Amino acid sequence: MIDLTGKTAIVTGASRGIGQAAAYAFAEAGANVVLASRSAGAISETAADIGEKARAITCDVSSEADVQNLISQTVDAFGRLDILVNNAGVIDPIGPIDGVDSAEWGQLIDINVKGVFYGMKAALPHMKAVGGGTIISIGSGAARSALEGWSAYCASKAAVHHLHAVLHVEEAANGIRSLVNSPGTVATNMQKQIKASGVNKVSEIPWESHVPPEWIAKTLVWMCGPDADDYLGDVVALRGDDLRATIGV
Repeated sequence: MIDLTGKTAIVTGASRGIGQAAAYAFAEAGANVVLASRSAGAISETAADIGEKARAITCDVSSEADVQNLISQTVDAFGRLDILVNNAGVIDPIGPIDGVDSAEWGQLIDINVKGVFYGMKAALPHMKAVGGGTIISIGSGAARSALEGWSAYCASKAAVHHLHAVLHVEEAANGIRSLVNSPGTVATNMQKQIKASGVNKVSEIPWESHVPPEWIAKTLVWMCGPDADDYLGDVVALRGDDLRATIGV
């Protein structure tokens, strides 16, 4: 694991699953960690468990003002921002295009796409002020595969993948490392929602086939180091055995 001592990382959607596991992994690597989610309870408990180098800040990523406040409080607390992990995301609404609620469809875009954009925009000045940084978002194979009932989710992840490609073109020269993590299917609450929906082939995957969130957390830390530079502006898909062996999961 790389040494992130002296660095500061923000993880959104950190109340459970991948986000919570990532908060622990970044702290273990030596970083200061800010855990963000819409509710304070779980992130406060995790931050307290990590100790003095962790903070819990409530943030609804669909609100640009909330995201700007998250970034400002982080820099106030730790003096710098080096890593932003855009993990917050939702899967609902699941259903056919002619049946889903339009407001719910739009709310998913507000969280999954606008939330990523707000984070990038707010983080960039602070990262460039310290010579660069790493911005990672959780993507999905759904960005490239059309899946029944997932019009909002598929569209949102395709947008996230391409947004990161644009970020790389615009900001690589300023030391900004832009990457997407496509984790595959992970044993989290989202997979329980997918299973319960009974829609498309993903809902049929056995629970034991999903990888643990700790694998993704370790991958996110690895992506902050130079060994991941070949993936800048692109997607790290945690599916191949060779890559998993390189990362150690």
